[in-house]
Amino acid sequence: MDKTYQPHAIESHWYNEWETRHYFAPQGSGAPYTIMIPPPNVTGSLHMGHGFNNAIMDALIRWRRMQGRNTLWQPGTDHAGIATQMVVERQLHAQGVNRHDLGREKFLEKVWHWKEESGGTITRQIRRLGSSVDWSRERFTMDEGLSEAVKEAFVRLHEDGLIYRGKRLVNWDTKLHTAISDLEVENHDEKGHLWNLRYPLANGALTAEGKSYLVVATTRPETMLGDAAVAVHPEDERYNNLIGHYVLLPLVNRPIPIIADEYVDREFGTGCVKITPAHDFNDYEVGKRHDLPLINIFDQNAAVLATAQVFRLDGNLNDDVDAHLPSTYAGLDRFEARKQIVTAFEEAGLLEKIDDHALKVPRGDRSGTVIEPWLTDQWYVATKPLAEKAIAAVENGAIQFVPKQYENMYFSWMRDIQDWCISRQLWWGHRIPAWYDDQGNVYVGRNEAEVRSKHNLDNIALRQDDDVLDTWFSSGLWTFSTLGWPEQTDFLKTFHPTDVLVTGFDIIFFWVARMIMMSLHLTGQVPFKTVYVHGLVRDGQGQKMSKSKGNVLDPLDIVDGIELEKLVAKRTSGMMQPKLAEKITKQTRAEFPEGIASYGTDALRFTFCSLASTGRDIKFDMGRVEGYRNFCNKLWNAANFVIENTDGKDTGVNDETVELSSVDRWIISRLQRTEAEVTRQLETFRFDLAAQALYEFVWDEYCAWYLELVKPTLWDENATAERQRGTRRTLIRVLEVSLRLAHPFMPFITEEIWQRIKIQAGKSGDTLMLQPWPIADEAKIDAAAVDDIEWVKTFMLGIRQIRGEMNISMAKRIDVILANSSDEDRRRLAENLPLLSKLAKLESIRVLAGTEEAPMSATALVGDMQVLVPMAGLIDKSAELARLDKEIQRLGGEVKRVGGKLANVSFVAKAPAEVIDKERAKLVEAEQALTKLASQREKIAKL
Repeated sequence: MDKTYQPHAIESHWYNEWETRHYFAPQGSGAPYTIMIPPPNVTGSLHMGHGFNNAIMDALIRWRRMQGRNTLWQPGTDHAGIATQMVVERQLHAQGVNRHDLGREKFLEKVWHWKEESGGTITRQIRRLGSSVDWSRERFTMDEGLSEAVKEAFVRLHEDGLIYRGKRLVNWDTKLHTAISDLEVENHDEKGHLWNLRYPLANGALTAEGKSYLVVATTRPETMLGDAAVAVHPEDERYNNLIGHYVLLPLVNRPIPIIADEYVDREFGTGCVKITPAHDFNDYEVGKRHDLPLINIFDQNAAVLATAQVFRLDGNLNDDVDAHLPSTYAGLDRFEARKQIVTAFEEAGLLEKIDDHALKVPRGDRSGTVIEPWLTDQWYVATKPLAEKAIAAVENGAIQFVPKQYENMYFSWMRDIQDWCISRQLWWGHRIPAWYDDQGNVYVGRNEAEVRSKHNLDNIALRQDDDVLDTWFSSGLWTFSTLGWPEQTDFLKTFHPTDVLVTGFDIIFFWVARMIMMSLHLTGQVPFKTVYVHGLVRDGQGQKMSKSKGNVLDPLDIVDGIELEKLVAKRTSGMMQPKLAEKITKQTRAEFPEGIASYGTDALRFTFCSLASTGRDIKFDMGRVEGYRNFCNKLWNAANFVIENTDGKDTGVNDETVELSSVDRWIISRLQRTEAEVTRQLETFRFDLAAQALYEFVWDEYCAWYLELVKPTLWDENATAERQRGTRRTLIRVLEVSLRLAHPFMPFITEEIWQRIKIQAGKSGDTLMLQPWPIADEAKIDAAAVDDIEWVKTFMLGIRQIRGEMNISMAKRIDVILANSSDEDRRRLAENLPLLSKLAKLESIRVLAGTEEAPMSATALVGDMQVLVPMAGLIDKSAELARLDKEIQRLGGEVKRVGGKLANVSFVAKAPAEVIDKERAKLVEAEQALTKLASQREKIAKL
């Protein structure tokens, strides 16, 4: 192997080799094990969340593959209806064209063309991350097979009475011109106003206070044109005498009733609430209870919309609100109408006051525009019957959430579930399989021919519904549609239900719950047995990564590295606000003054796994990536050491009778514990603890201790051939098993090393990824050897500690005296004397006689035994005390400087949180170092 670890020299080679040889395809003889990749949107590229998600899934699938399971990890992408249509429409807009200019067919040709050009970006990235998905089974949510599955699902649900068309309020995106789900609406905290408007009482009625009007408070004065009532609380004594009376709606002079409803909060404002059933979700429910009219004030009137070929609700006032509505309002944008209506109230003396008010403003998660509740005909799934079975599947353990706490989130959503609006006024997506005749009758079928045949419609003109299905409808079928459903294919029979879904908590209801409902109803099976829920990947300060914050990281930039200027350009591209771009540029230069170094895929993957504590958000730290790149280097260097000491030599790898030293037996024992621990933690989805156990064994025990402890045996000419043979066998065997344990986390480096050592290790096969997973053997654990070597380690650490505290060079040989030693201590000393003398650089070592008084010495403890290093001649006491005093004075100044800075109220108030945190960390570090040096000085002063 090369002396230096160069990840890019091996990664592309091995991935091509694995894929070309079809190693990712199902092939194990054990029970099936299936993971369906959450399909990323075809619109973009992978972000850190995808990188994290893929690392977890690949660790699972590689582990199970090595266990002999018949594994399938199936890849694919989602057509992402709204997001994709937005991308293509922006491209057309730049050319001065819109989709209506092209027409539906031509527009869809443009979308498919864009998909073919850009759709490969994500698959290339998934390959770069080492994901061992079965590419031969890659699917797309709008490929032919999945499109047929979507039609079948729609028809079956409609036949079962679970899909219906109804007129209800929806969230309307006035920019995208489509309905969107509640989950696609983001509520933003914004500053706004509360307008207090006077509504005159009709027929001479008066309030209990003798006023001839009611005051209603509203955040949306423009919707008053569609008011159907004013509501008060039934127990509000201020208005009891007015219930059943009327007010005259200002500007329109339409009488509307005063009603009583418990929805009203008596403590808010005046206790009077305007009710606009066609433009507010809460008001809609009040309207149903009181049989109020639904008055639409926006855009085209209901009659026009019923026959419209194109929905273009922009949020403008229509001309059909009321016969008395001033024509000057018709066609106004809703916010312009608000200004004019408020002015009209003021001029009429009906504006009581305007208060500043904090609002929750609903905005579309993609468009950013304020969402308008709008009454329209849409297609719905009746979800309550589906939800009952889905709830039961989790309650009875057929599906388990990891961590279990997310079951509560799931139950909360499912028990309060509303019918699902599945129609979208888009062109890109699965077109709804429904047809209309000229009288507005609707017919559902898999295709027009089936509809005509089933309903005897040969001579009637039919028009297919222009709407498409919500993207989540097709992705809700993902686990079984991708396996061939509705056909009962062999793959469907073998690999469904799937085993694990790896996903973020943010789409438990978006996707997870809908998959469970759809799968149970359409296949009679759960879609998966376990839902592993991970947190969001945040930046090093714990903030959510977003383009507006300028803290987004591309996983491949960490793998490949990126120059500073390119990183800045990437983070600021497309930004319209110069100040924001300037801020992000400055922030990026401060965080990455030299850009991002190339760390390779394995280091990034191991970082993700090491941070994967169940359910918690991931605070991503570039320092961790650097640390695990060092771990890769350590493993590489260890492999080179093993190769140098085993190549061309007899390793006795197939000889179970070789002579093993206590050091060999110790590392073999520790290996068994590590095998058991890594497996146990993977079985419980504790990837962080599995990675930790592996890291500690490879770095701390195998590399840091074992490779050092065996050097005397390997290099000592006086060591027996049999002892050397046993050590060589242990060296190569333990390394080979460690590579198998590490492979799910770090596939590339482990494959490269394994290929180089497999023959010496007595292994055959073309790839590490198909080697058996290590199984711990309790019979190989030698408790006595473990205790003996732990004693040796403690002894050597004690010597190192004394050298460090007393500033004694590691090259200088020292004398050691043992006091208060037991028979067991002396036995261990005798058996390991050559080892200790060589590695601890001991000039001599002797046991203190019973009455003998020890010279002035530095001391360390090994159990009850004292390890004494006489100081005479080793150090210049005066010089050492002077050195320590100087360092103590420097650190004392640092503590005073940083402490004063943090005590400065102005600094703490103005400095960014991350700067303050760094200063606090500096203070703690300096204080700890100062305490340690003071202790060392005290010890030396006593000598």
